[in-house]
Amino acid sequence: MRVAAFLLLTAGLSAAAEDGGLVQVGPGVYRPIYPAAPGETEVALPAFFLDVLPVTNGDYLKFVTAQPEWRSDRIKRIFAEPGYLRHWSGPLKPGQAGLDEPVRFVSWFAARAYCSSRGARLPTEAEWELAAAADETQRDARRTDAFRQRLLAWYAQPNPQTLPAVGAGKPNVWGVEDLHGLLWEWVLDYGNTMISSDSRDGKDPSGQRFCGAGAANASEKDDYPSFMRIAFRSSLEGSYTIGNLGFRCARDGKGAGR
Repeated sequence: MRVAAFLLLTAGLSAAAEDGGLVQVGPGVYRPIYPAAPGETEVALPAFFLDVLPVTNGDYLKFVTAQPEWRSDRIKRIFAEPGYLRHWSGPLKPGQAGLDEPVRFVSWFAARAYCSSRGARLPTEAEWELAAAADETQRDARRTDAFRQRLLAWYAQPNPQTLPAVGAGKPNVWGVEDLHGLLWEWVLDYGNTMISSDSRDGKDPSGQRFCGAGAANASEKDDYPSFMRIAFRSSLEGSYTIGNLGFRCARDGKGAGR
């Protein structure tokens, strides 16, 4: 197992060097906690590229300098709340926000525009979850108690005023770092999995939306970290800017090989 993990890691780091900081993830099988259709417990995903690290303040500074319409003093409010880049001291001044820290207070629209400027895109929820299911030795560690407890311990912590620099953690078997333990991340289809609604609407005769009963349809009923991520994503809107929400970019894996 350790030898296989080492080979996967070194192959991923090699791919990162060849593709400007991205590594190949997959092909693989994603097991959604909420199947899209009855019996659809597995989704085969083709290979794709994913940033090794989240986008940093330094990366984003280059973007808003090159595309000033995304500066905090020029962005249209339809694309971002007033809190956009609130941790910076000015439109082109990260200030106390370190250049190596992950950028945050960035909306989905802005994150998507940044990735597009690199000829990339945001990862889909399935892609992000496939990559994030891995630990340092396994491609899918979601059923591992130690892995779950590590995630839950981080989720229980209050948001810090400042964040550490990216790259302080260990890469997983794909070669991707900081998927957990640093900040939440935008995905392309962040509202794809909707598991709740107002129980007063009276339009669901099955009653499956009352008092969290939607969890009854989950494939892994004790996978609390996944429940928390889905609930968080389902609460978002594209213009939201949140202090513990950043992003990384992805690319299609056509023609990509290790």
